[in-house]
Amino acid sequence: MVTLGIIALVFGLAALAYQGITYRSHDTVLDVGSLHATAVREHFISLSPIVGVVAIVGGVGLLVAGIRKKA
Repeated sequence: MVTLGIIALVFGLAALAYQGITYRSHDTVLDVGSLHATAVREHFISLSPIVGVVAIVGGVGLLVAGIRKKA
């Protein structure tokens, strides 16, 4: 439980810091016979700050519950 709490806490902090994920995809633009043309396109997935806050609160909750369970 403590490990999951730490992972959720780190994810929440990263979500608040970066506020999104950017990735690239290679799309085929032209494909005629032996001629192939591709384009690299960037996509952005935005993360709401609410996701980060919920992950932080959940992580702290898991940490507290894990520490109390061990004691």
